Amino acid sequence: MTKLPYPTLPVPNRWDRRGLPGWTYHSPELFELERSELFLIHWQIVGHENDIPAPGDWLTFDMLGERALIMRGRDGIVRAFHNLCRHRGARVVDGAQGHCKGALVCPFHGWVYNLDGSLRGPSRPESFDDDMDRSEFGLKPIELQNFHGFLLIRFKPGPQPDLAELFAPYDADFAAYRADEILPASGWTGATELSVNWKSVRDVDNEGYHVAMAHPALQDLYGRTYRDLQLAGGLSISHGEFGDAPARRWSVKEYLKHHEPQDWLPPHLKNSWTYYGLFPNAVFAFTPESIQYYQEIPLDTGTTALTGRIYRRPDETRRMRIARYLAYRIDRETSEEDQQLSIWSNESMASDAFDAFHLSDLEYGVRCHHDGLREVLPVMALEEAPPEGRVGAENARLLEDKPK
Repeated sequence: MTKLPYPTLPVPNRWDRRGLPGWTYHSPELFELERSELFLIHWQIVGHENDIPAPGDWLTFDMLGERALIMRGRDGIVRAFHNLCRHRGARVVDGAQGHCKGALVCPFHGWVYNLDGSLRGPSRPESFDDDMDRSEFGLKPIELQNFHGFLLIRFKPGPQPDLAELFAPYDADFAAYRADEILPASGWTGATELSVNWKSVRDVDNEGYHVAMAHPALQDLYGRTYRDLQLAGGLSISHGEFGDAPARRWSVKEYLKHHEPQDWLPPHLKNSWTYYGLFPNAVFAFTPESIQYYQEIPLDTGTTALTGRIYRRPDETRRMRIARYLAYRIDRETSEEDQQLSIWSNESMASDAFDAFHLSDLEYGVRCHHDGLREVLPVMALEEAPPEGRVGAENARLLEDKPK
């Protein structure tokens, strides 16, 4: 197997193989803590700058009661705002993606905003005070950063550093893939709702121990070389090399036949599918033909939206397009298999018979993810659930008791 150039964390010889206790998957009060202390203060992927190439192009991103609008201004700068009119709080745009020619007009009362988020003016201005300062009523900004074209936001300040520092171990690979050049592709976008807690989805995705049994297409493609690697800072890399053996399944055979070697890629990426994880809930997935990202958006304790977007090379040939389609077929089949595994796993968390995970060394990524969650919310380390109504207080006490 190709040597990989990543600063990985070794799997300890002896480690606690238990995972999170079952109660953490169905506690409403813990879910509210996850909302405020995890999701709203950690980086979330919202798209790519080439999703909105022209001034006035916009995307939206909703998470747990917060609504974001990502828009390219007349000056070419991409900005993020709360999708919330400063008059009465209505959405200033509706839908997942769109374009406005010269300004945003709130559909409720007609307040008009420039493409940089500043207020151009309210409708019926004579009905407001003469000294109304329009500069105080622009759309509220949201922190946004760009990493090789990918746009990420966080609704509130949080513990993760700027993307350039956080993603430093990924920088060379994203540059090698020329990620800033990719273009939106047809295929899976939007959301699929699954009736599970979001952590059950992530638990399945955070390890490849199940690939040989549960994912026949992936096993056929790269199962002999697949590796899960853990990095510092809540990052992870999963890597599988293909082409080392004849394939048996039709989609894999056809993919290998149509795969067009990209000589500009470095050796460890030329014949591989590589997945780059971001704590707590997102993954970038790269193949030689395409790039996608996917992430879990929790809707409530027992419902999760699986979201993402797919991209293609700007110089895509017919052969590359066919290979990209075949890769999508393999991914679609794998996603359906993972969804069923997530349902079964989530069901067990409500059973009185469930004791705890007993994780393999090949599932060390699950442990690392759980450790990251316990670092943010130490109440998740308790084997017995605090009474509902006391989860927040107990978490606050544990945070206070943590060594400084």
